Amino acid sequence: EVGALKDADAIVICVPTPLGKSKEPDISFIVAAADAVATIIRAGQLVVLESTTYPGTTQEILLPRFAARGLTVGEDFFLAFSPERIDPGNREWTLRDIPKVVGGLTPACRELVAALYARITPRVVPVSGPETAEMVKLFENTFRSVNIALVNEFAIMCRKLGISVWEVVTAAATKPFGFMPFWPGPGLGGHCLPSDPYYLSWKVRLAGYEPRFITFADEINRQMPAYVVQMVTDALNDRGRAVRGARVLVLGVAYKPNVADTRDSPALEIIDTLRVKGARVAYHDPHVPAITVSGATLESRPAVRAAEYDLVLVLTAHAAYDWRAIVSEAPVVIDTRNATAGVPDAGRVIRL
Repeated sequence: EVGALKDADAIVICVPTPLGKSKEPDISFIVAAADAVATIIRAGQLVVLESTTYPGTTQEILLPRFAARGLTVGEDFFLAFSPERIDPGNREWTLRDIPKVVGGLTPACRELVAALYARITPRVVPVSGPETAEMVKLFENTFRSVNIALVNEFAIMCRKLGISVWEVVTAAATKPFGFMPFWPGPGLGGHCLPSDPYYLSWKVRLAGYEPRFITFADEINRQMPAYVVQMVTDALNDRGRAVRGARVLVLGVAYKPNVADTRDSPALEIIDTLRVKGARVAYHDPHVPAITVSGATLESRPAVRAAEYDLVLVLTAHAAYDWRAIVSEAPVVIDTRNATAGVPDAGRVIRL
């Protein structure tokens, strides 16, 4: 009930910000939330937007709706942006441990939003305005996206040269300065990394700049599911088995370990492509009981019986898996996460 918000001193808006059909920002949830808050906003209230979005959203979308009520920002009501920074499934860094970036439309707004979050986390980081705070979140996730793209391409190059990318990155990470390790995988997933760079690219294109580096990184990341499918095809062919009719077991469909979230998980595209090619694909995920792929509902297998399949494909390294048992039973394993590192494989494991 929106009416219940009338009595609140602070209102925090944190709604989804997906992409449209043409990969343009879809801020309809923000607009709907802002319209709802505008019907009940009163003098003295603080409104904070936390949803990841392009720079200018707080000032261009929220402010006019609230100001239309005859209220002056920084005097009658207060408006700010503070990016959501939670890492799902991460028990080491929780809401209370992660520094909170805050940007208010006026100094009074900044002071009030800083006071709000200081009650939750010991470190609040004020910035000059909401546009800066909005850009902070986009930079954080774009930084991750482009570095993952770099290591994904590096993984492809290493495989061409017969070198282990996992060994390379592990050794490089011993340098105590000037290097931060990122790890390759079958593609980006989750509600942030695949979409946030599009929000930034869309905004800067309106300003007359083409973000070529971000665009190229996105192309590399989006080609990884197809690259993994080709690895499966090659591995089966090398063993005299066609993809059509091959029994493939996918381990893990969540986009990251030990969570049940499949949003934009590369596993869904990989499974769909293998099914289109005629493979008999089953999956096991201790956190995801069922998925929908091209209108078909697939249920997680009740147990991992690797010996019953022609190939086992590791897409998510859940902690629940017994990698030693899986490797010993499977005819061949394609490991896109280096989950089987240190397990004797007798040549049965092919790593990204």
